[in-house]
Amino acid sequence: MTSLGAIILCGGASRRMGRDKAVLDWDGRRAVDRVAALARAAGAEALVTAGADLGLPWVPDDEAGAGPVGGVLAGARALGTERLLVLAVDAPTVTLEDLTPLLANGGFYEGLPVPMVVEAAALPVDAEAGWPLRRLVERAGLKALAVPEGALGRLRGANTPEEFRALVQHSK
Repeated sequence: MTSLGAIILCGGASRRMGRDKAVLDWDGRRAVDRVAALARAAGAEALVTAGADLGLPWVPDDEAGAGPVGGVLAGARALGTERLLVLAVDAPTVTLEDLTPLLANGGFYEGLPVPMVVEAAALPVDAEAGWPLRRLVERAGLKALAVPEGALGRLRGANTPEEFRALVQHSK
């Protein structure tokens, strides 16, 4: 059994949403708290939020504004676990069933670099904060899995007020 740590990516500026996505109310809970509960349900022994101090263990991004790879790298160093579950704070309606194939096989879903499950040892030693997540996924050798039926909206999450309203409506 290998140790699993979770990194919740929270470092974005939320420009399209117009407010911090991590603290949006989802059925009476902040998005970050829903995602943290999901990570724990998935078996994460430890977790960090990357890029923002939201009252949970956290790490700053390697380079502010450079994208999510810096958060993945900083989170991996802070956690020190063998496997990493990388989640986005803007997808708080993802379910444990959505993550089951990733947890069993590692990888990511076709067209969506997050969520992902990656062996920490597979992270490229030359990875940089400014890399696109897709490059990290490719260089780590992760396999693309088919998106589970009906899960695309949950996995994609909400980046705009319209997407937020649609996802809230769909999750009821």
